Amino acid sequence: MKKKIHVLVFIGSLLFSCSSNTYVELEEHEEILNELVTYNSHVQSIIQDNCVSCHSAGNTAGFRPLTNYTLVKDAVINTDLLDRIQKQNGEPCLMPQTGRMSQNQINIILQWLEDGLLEL
Repeated sequence: MKKKIHVLVFIGSLLFSCSSNTYVELEEHEEILNELVTYNSHVQSIIQDNCVSCHSAGNTAGFRPLTNYTLVKDAVINTDLLDRIQKQNGEPCLMPQTGRMSQNQINIILQWLEDGLLEL
Protein backbone atom coordinates (compact mmCIF):
# COMPACT_ATOMS: atom_id res chain seq x y z
CA MET A 1 0.00 0.00 0.00
CA LYS A 2 2.85 2.38 0.86
CA LYS A 3 4.43 1.74 -2.56
CA LYS A 4 1.20 2.74 -4.30
CA ILE A 5 1.01 5.96 -2.31
CA HIS A 6 4.65 6.79 -3.09
CA VAL A 7 4.07 6.15 -6.78
CA LEU A 8 0.97 8.34 -6.78
CA VAL A 9 2.83 11.13 -4.95
CA PHE A 10 5.70 10.85 -7.42
CA ILE A 11 3.39 11.01 -10.44
CA GLY A 12 1.50 13.91 -8.91
CA SER A 13 4.70 15.84 -8.29
CA LEU A 14 5.75 15.31 -11.90
CA LEU A 15 2.45 16.65 -13.14
CA PHE A 16 2.59 19.73 -10.93
CA SER A 17 6.23 20.45 -11.72
CA CYS A 18 5.45 21.21 -15.36
CA SER A 19 5.69 24.86 -16.32
CA SER A 20 2.38 26.68 -16.54
CA ASN A 21 3.71 28.35 -19.69
CA THR A 22 3.69 24.95 -21.36
CA TYR A 23 0.01 24.55 -20.55
CA VAL A 24 -0.76 28.05 -21.82
CA GLU A 25 1.11 27.37 -25.06
CA LEU A 26 -0.73 24.07 -25.53
CA GLU A 27 -4.06 25.74 -24.89
CA GLU A 28 -3.24 28.51 -27.39
CA HIS A 29 -2.14 25.94 -29.96
CA GLU A 30 -5.29 23.89 -29.45
CA GLU A 31 -7.40 27.01 -29.89
CA ILE A 32 -5.66 27.94 -33.13
CA LEU A 33 -5.89 24.44 -34.54
CA ASN A 34 -9.62 24.38 -33.86
CA GLU A 35 -10.04 27.18 -36.38
CA LEU A 36 -8.93 27.50 -39.98
CA VAL A 37 -5.28 28.59 -40.07
CA THR A 38 -4.57 31.37 -42.56
CA TYR A 39 -1.46 33.24 -43.61
CA ASN A 40 -2.68 36.68 -42.57
CA SER A 41 -4.08 35.63 -39.19
CA HIS A 42 -1.51 33.09 -38.02
CA VAL A 43 1.48 32.42 -40.26
CA GLN A 44 2.62 35.88 -41.35
CA SER A 45 3.77 36.93 -37.87
CA ILE A 46 5.68 33.65 -37.39
CA ILE A 47 7.52 34.15 -40.69
CA GLN A 48 8.15 37.82 -39.91
CA ASP A 49 9.57 37.01 -36.47
CA ASN A 50 11.71 34.04 -37.53
CA CYS A 51 12.58 34.26 -41.22
CA VAL A 52 12.46 37.70 -42.81
CA SER A 53 15.60 39.01 -41.13
CA CYS A 54 17.56 36.70 -43.48
CA HIS A 55 14.97 35.96 -46.17
CA SER A 56 14.49 39.43 -47.64
CA ALA A 57 16.24 41.49 -50.31
CA GLY A 58 19.79 42.43 -49.42
CA ASN A 59 20.14 39.89 -46.61
CA THR A 60 22.04 36.61 -46.43
CA ALA A 61 19.16 34.54 -47.85
CA GLY A 62 17.73 37.26 -50.06
CA PHE A 63 17.82 34.85 -52.99
CA ARG A 64 14.78 33.14 -51.35
CA PRO A 65 12.66 35.99 -49.96
CA LEU A 66 9.79 35.13 -47.62
CA THR A 67 8.27 38.58 -47.43
CA ASN A 68 4.71 37.97 -48.61
CA TYR A 69 2.00 35.34 -48.91
CA THR A 70 2.86 34.23 -52.45
CA LEU A 71 6.56 33.76 -51.70
CA VAL A 72 5.92 31.83 -48.47
CA LYS A 73 3.27 29.64 -50.11
CA ASP A 74 5.66 28.89 -52.97
CA ALA A 75 8.43 27.98 -50.51
CA VAL A 76 6.14 25.59 -48.64
CA ILE A 77 5.04 23.88 -51.86
CA ASN A 78 8.27 23.90 -53.86
CA THR A 79 11.18 23.81 -51.39
CA ASP A 80 12.23 21.88 -48.32
CA LEU A 81 11.10 24.66 -45.98
CA LEU A 82 8.87 22.38 -43.90
CA ASP A 83 11.66 19.84 -43.46
CA ARG A 84 14.15 22.53 -42.47
CA ILE A 85 11.97 24.18 -39.82
CA GLN A 86 11.31 20.77 -38.23
CA LYS A 87 14.98 19.88 -37.75
CA GLN A 88 16.35 19.86 -34.21
CA ASN A 89 18.94 22.34 -32.94
CA GLY A 90 22.39 21.23 -34.07
CA GLU A 91 21.18 19.45 -37.21
CA PRO A 92 22.51 20.74 -40.53
CA CYS A 93 20.22 23.00 -42.57
CA LEU A 94 17.99 23.95 -39.62
CA MET A 95 15.95 27.07 -40.21
CA PRO A 96 16.05 29.54 -38.72
CA GLN A 97 19.79 29.27 -38.25
CA THR A 98 19.55 31.14 -34.94
CA GLY A 99 17.67 28.20 -33.42
CA ARG A 100 14.56 26.14 -33.83
CA MET A 101 11.26 27.96 -33.55
CA SER A 102 8.76 26.65 -31.03
CA GLN A 103 6.87 23.47 -31.80
CA ASN A 104 3.68 25.53 -31.51
CA GLN A 105 4.82 27.79 -34.34
CA ILE A 106 5.86 24.81 -36.47
CA ASN A 107 2.51 23.12 -35.87
CA ILE A 108 0.68 26.26 -36.98
CA ILE A 109 2.61 26.30 -40.27
CA LEU A 110 1.93 22.59 -40.78
CA GLN A 111 -1.75 23.14 -40.05
CA TRP A 112 -1.78 25.99 -42.56
CA LEU A 113 -0.65 23.51 -45.21
CA GLU A 114 -3.34 21.02 -44.15
CA ASP A 115 -5.97 23.77 -44.24
CA GLY A 116 -5.10 24.65 -47.85
CA LEU A 117 -2.53 27.48 -47.54
CA LEU A 118 -5.25 30.14 -47.36
CA GLU A 119 -4.26 33.81 -47.38
CA LEU A 120 -7.09 35.50 -45.45
